[in-house]
Amino acid sequence: MTQPARTRFAPSPTGYLHIGGARTALFAWLYARHTHGQFILRIEDTDRKRYVPDAVEKIIEGLRWLGLDWDEGPDVGGPYGPYIQSQRLEKYQQAADWLVEHGHAYRCYCTPDELAEMRAQQQARKEKIGYDRRCRWLSPQERAAKEAEGRSWVVRLAVPLEGQVTFHDVIRGQVTFQNAELQDAVLLKADGFPTYHLAVVVDDHDMAITHVIRGEEWISSAPLHVHLYHAFGWELPVFAHTPSILKPSGKGKISKRELTTPDGTTIPVMLHQYPGLGYLPEAMFNFLSGIGWSLDDHTEIYDKETAIKHFDLKDINPAPARFPAEKLDWMNGVYIRKLSPEALHQRLLPFLSRDLGIPQEELAKDERLKVLIPAIQERIKRLIDATPLVDYLYVDEVDLGDPLSLVPRKTTPQETVTILHAIIDELQAVAAWDEATLEQTLRALARTRGWKAGQVFAPIRQALTGKKVTPPLFPILVALGREESLRRLQRALRILQAHLEQP
Repeated sequence: MTQPARTRFAPSPTGYLHIGGARTALFAWLYARHTHGQFILRIEDTDRKRYVPDAVEKIIEGLRWLGLDWDEGPDVGGPYGPYIQSQRLEKYQQAADWLVEHGHAYRCYCTPDELAEMRAQQQARKEKIGYDRRCRWLSPQERAAKEAEGRSWVVRLAVPLEGQVTFHDVIRGQVTFQNAELQDAVLLKADGFPTYHLAVVVDDHDMAITHVIRGEEWISSAPLHVHLYHAFGWELPVFAHTPSILKPSGKGKISKRELTTPDGTTIPVMLHQYPGLGYLPEAMFNFLSGIGWSLDDHTEIYDKETAIKHFDLKDINPAPARFPAEKLDWMNGVYIRKLSPEALHQRLLPFLSRDLGIPQEELAKDERLKVLIPAIQERIKRLIDATPLVDYLYVDEVDLGDPLSLVPRKTTPQETVTILHAIIDELQAVAAWDEATLEQTLRALARTRGWKAGQVFAPIRQALTGKKVTPPLFPILVALGREESLRRLQRALRILQAHLEQP
């Protein structure tokens, strides 16, 4: 029986939440929920130079939109707080002091100029660039002299110089690094803020994290963290380094700015941008969970509860996974079609309000829009796709463009005038204004007069909407109503006749 896991997601507010980070958070959340454990949100804000003021708000907003919740975190509290690293500086200082006192770390007094000169000399000698440990070997007297000068210092990890360090990764198996290849990494900066290496180990231990789930870019840091766990005498957590996400083309890692699909379309990479583009959170959840993990070898669509039931870290594929942008749109369309018309109506209101400049309350009461929802549901892949399918409802006069746009294929303008006259006569006399009656009436007109259905339907569509492509015609007629439909048809007929009468 799998023991309840304590997992965490620990984003840095040096920017907004990347979809790669969102996928990592989703995996950590899924494993915690699968094992009936806890999921913790922690904000790693120790990089003050690159701190983005509204990043934390956007990160939390994006995670909640995705459907993730956390048992402990900066906004919900918990027994292991605070959950913001800048509020935990005393803990890191104490940990760094302990490491120095016990010989696992040392103070480094090198100035930025000295370090730059060291790197320049290494480069000139074509040596590996890195700290040469000069302060590691200082005598107590030399250290006292440095401090008497008033030099600031950082704390560096004293990495073992020989042997190797091995840890088990639940996704990748045994991972081994040679100690000789590791740097004496900085643990505590001169300003008293920790680096990632010290803070993440102290926090994960203090917060009883059992499984460290993070991107594979952190594999190279893991041996330093293992050394820190050993130095403190703490039990190692389970490591799981998730695979990288590749560009839609499959060539190269996904960028930090935007993606370009093989057909040249650009799509964003920050999670908070997706809601405004009309993606459903349940579709994004399904989509992201399938990048590097799958339910089985054939199921594409599954809900959150199914993912929780079946998810396991050992089933994540360690190979880099492509970001299949085309699948996201397809999957979003599937989820849109799974909604009830009433639910879709509610989801569309913010987008239509934004695009049409009409208050949501007004749109919510518009029966015309409700009529068209089922008709457009089969045609949209994103919620923003709905606006051009209904915007003609909210104009006083449809822009017909070239009057000849009313003329169907293989039909003359004069024939179209005759067809429009006949359509108006039939619709004025129709008994009931419903889809079935309207379709029956107009198809009967086409048969009786020897016209093709398209010759009758195309002018109506153009006259009512000003568009060649729309939802099905009969719901549009019902939505507009008898009076408005006839008014638009009569106007279109006048415009076409006036065009033909021009010399």
